Amino acid sequence: MWRALAFLALLAIAAFAAVWIADRPGSVTIVWNGYEVATSLAIALIGVLITAIVIGFVWAIVRGVITLPETLVRGSRDRRRAKGYSALSRGMVAVGSGDPLAAKRHAGDAERLLGAEPLALLLKAQAAQISGDREAAEHAFQRMVNDPETRVLGLRGLFVEARRRSDETAARAYAAEAARLAPSVTWANEAVLEAQCADGDWGAATETVERRAALGLLDKSASRRQRAVLLTAAAQTREAGEPEAATERVLQAVKLAPELVPAASLAGRLLARRGDLKKAAKIVEAAWRANPHPDLAKTYLNLRTGDSVRDRMSRAETLARMSSWDPEGRLAVVQAAFDAKDFAKARETLAPLLADQPTVRACLAMARIEEVEHGAASGRAREWLSRATRARRDPLWIADGVASETWGPVSPVTGRLDAFVWKTPTDVLASPTETDEHPSEDRSPDLVLPAASPAVPVPEPAPSPAPMPRSKMDGPMSAGTAIPVVLPHPSETAAAKPSTAA
Repeated sequence: MWRALAFLALLAIAAFAAVWIADRPGSVTIVWNGYEVATSLAIALIGVLITAIVIGFVWAIVRGVITLPETLVRGSRDRRRAKGYSALSRGMVAVGSGDPLAAKRHAGDAERLLGAEPLALLLKAQAAQISGDREAAEHAFQRMVNDPETRVLGLRGLFVEARRRSDETAARAYAAEAARLAPSVTWANEAVLEAQCADGDWGAATETVERRAALGLLDKSASRRQRAVLLTAAAQTREAGEPEAATERVLQAVKLAPELVPAASLAGRLLARRGDLKKAAKIVEAAWRANPHPDLAKTYLNLRTGDSVRDRMSRAETLARMSSWDPEGRLAVVQAAFDAKDFAKARETLAPLLADQPTVRACLAMARIEEVEHGAASGRAREWLSRATRARRDPLWIADGVASETWGPVSPVTGRLDAFVWKTPTDVLASPTETDEHPSEDRSPDLVLPAASPAVPVPEPAPSPAPMPRSKMDGPMSAGTAIPVVLPHPSETAAAKPSTAA
């Protein structure tokens, strides 16, 4: 519309100029080389216009002849680029569909037509990867590293290839270089963080988390949580040899994440050793309100080593009331009542947990009470031991399909930070032959779940693996798949490894 208005405006100006000149006639005289030419003003203007058009036409012809070779070369180059990008597009489709032969053919065409184009090199590397030619893939990625514009992309490819051949030293070096060149690259930061966690370098890992938060790669809450986890891990390593340093770090962790159970439990133990019982109790109680956990109950009941069994039972009841009689609170009271030989109190407190789908710990607790009161060979004790073999499982620390009774800062499968979650593992029904191999009369029950191995795979759904395999320190670029197995039932290992109250 604006073009039409502009054209009408120019047409109106031209008409006005023509009328203005017609209303003011005049003559133009040209004297040149002894010749004199006289004409009207309108004819002179028309002649000038025609002359300008002829000169422009001639100049266009001359310029076209002069630039003809360059035009032909540019047209050929444009056609080559069009064919190259077409081959590049077809190659990407072939890679996505998993056709290595077509991908390699189109990658060769793209490289021949486009030269050292970054996308052509990437297609060549990916075609080599899906065809299993690791050497060609690494060569293509190395060519990217040599180009400043594609250096980070090439480092990522070399990083993945290094992990595939289990060369962790090279993978770490590539990730560190990429993080240095591009601090905001997520994969490099995560790989560096996981390598530091795998080495137990908690201080450097904390600095990495803080840098990621400063760059906006982590939100504030996630950053605080990860820093708390790393500080707790650092405190655990110093608990025995450097209690003061451990206390300083774990108190920082509690400040960042008061609900973090391992931090609160460790802080309670360390503060109790220093005699700061009031502060220790306050920290444990705050964490207990958010997440009732057997580790917190154990720490809370043993804050004062000189307490009598009645004092510990009173403290257990305080925890139970604080959590509105959560199952963990009830089990803590049951354990304390059993230690105080108040079996009536233990039965009364345990009864609601036995009413509907009791857990293994509840069944074993009742079996132990029956065993003490009526003997190990009594029918009631055997009945509760038998029920324990079929009871619902108690919660465990679970990360990426691996269950553990002890918390860890990183996943043993993927190396992911803060992966462990306290939840109930998936129940798996044992076959009759498995049950018959472990008669109930040979089991020694206890009030709590017997200690298992630190990390036992269970049939828990694990996160979807990334395209590439990974080692224990591998980051988000690749993921190994752990083969889950059936978790041995707690009651089957009770005789081999008795447990203590949680």
